[in-house]
Amino acid sequence: MTVIIKNASVLNEEGVLERKHIVVQDGIISAIKNDNEAVDEAGEIIEAEGKLLIPGLIDMHVHLREPGFEHKETIESGARSAAKGGFTTIACMPNTRPVTDSPEVVKFVKDKADEAGLVKVLPYAAITKNELGRELTDFAALKEAGAIGFTDDGVGVQNAQMMKDAMKMAAGLDMPVIAHCEDNSLVEGCAVAEGTFADKHGLKGIPNESEAIHVGRDILLAEATGVHYHVCHVSTEQSVRLIRQAKEIGIKVTAEVCPHHLLLSEEDIPGMDANWKMNPPLRSRRDVEACIAGLLDGTLDIIVTDHAPHSEEEKAKGMQLAPFGIVGFETAFPLLYTAFVATGKWDLSLLVRRMTADPARVFRLNTGSLTVGLPADLTLIDLTEEKEVNPASFASKGRNTPFAGWKLKGWPVKTWVNGTAVWTEE
Repeated sequence: MTVIIKNASVLNEEGVLERKHIVVQDGIISAIKNDNEAVDEAGEIIEAEGKLLIPGLIDMHVHLREPGFEHKETIESGARSAAKGGFTTIACMPNTRPVTDSPEVVKFVKDKADEAGLVKVLPYAAITKNELGRELTDFAALKEAGAIGFTDDGVGVQNAQMMKDAMKMAAGLDMPVIAHCEDNSLVEGCAVAEGTFADKHGLKGIPNESEAIHVGRDILLAEATGVHYHVCHVSTEQSVRLIRQAKEIGIKVTAEVCPHHLLLSEEDIPGMDANWKMNPPLRSRRDVEACIAGLLDGTLDIIVTDHAPHSEEEKAKGMQLAPFGIVGFETAFPLLYTAFVATGKWDLSLLVRRMTADPARVFRLNTGSLTVGLPADLTLIDLTEEKEVNPASFASKGRNTPFAGWKLKGWPVKTWVNGTAVWTEE
């Protein structure tokens, strides 16, 4: 099957937009032609009308909730939400029930994703059995089953020896360890960050050190073991500083940041609405600026959503009792485009790279680039039309977002995986 996407705006290597025609054959990009070159129109013709065409977005930190929490999300509903948000590859966290700590659960996730037939779903496996931090999982068997890395996301591995053993085992298998960095002794009973909002509302606050202590510890363990160590959802100035220093001396560390930690601080929380409750929490303006600087200079390699759907009933329990987490698939690109690219603060090419080529590089994926011979995982984006964030229209089961009502540009209008359209705006 041949698909020709005509008159698309494509970023060249210098980050300049050029008009191109993309030819896709049997799911692979077979040609990229200049707009003045003739195109054999034997096939399905898609008229891009000058809209932006980029490699499909890649999200290496998501929660699909299945198995065990299907009332929050399923692999199918999450994959559909991802496709609507322009994502073509997503990596799902193992804090399900049962935990993804056995080859059988890895296979379940992969089979469900194949059954959905939407985006590419890459499962992580747990570092420890049931994510309890007491006993390591069978890394070799999990890799064989298709896990792409090891993480206890949702909780930090509290025991340093356990983490060091995990890193040694992962390094021996040439696999990454992906760490949720949080010292439990500093966060018990906390709902928001330490700071003015917590003080105003009489809440116990999560200090920055709770994250940075684990980042520092794990950097030293990564240096000792030689593992590829990847830091989840960085949110503090201290963590950025430690990661920057580690990279400067050649430790194999990479890191990610979420849109909400680039856009919002604790000062923005309007009240006790649990749609503003997430982990890591929204921190100070200084932390936001540090994360932005870290993303710009490459200390933070990639952007992820940490898509974490919950039911409305759960979020209605209020700031202290509701679960942590917000949804992110369907707003990520428009939020960052509107806040940083449309305002002239960032180049479009930087945003696209941090959401495509860079995650593909960090996790060695055969995608993330508009290159002849690669899979036709593609996203078409309208940079001009402004729309309001409306949670009622989400494809995700989750509606938990602090961005409801925000007016944004940069909305995906069509998403292809292996040359097949998996979501179209109309």
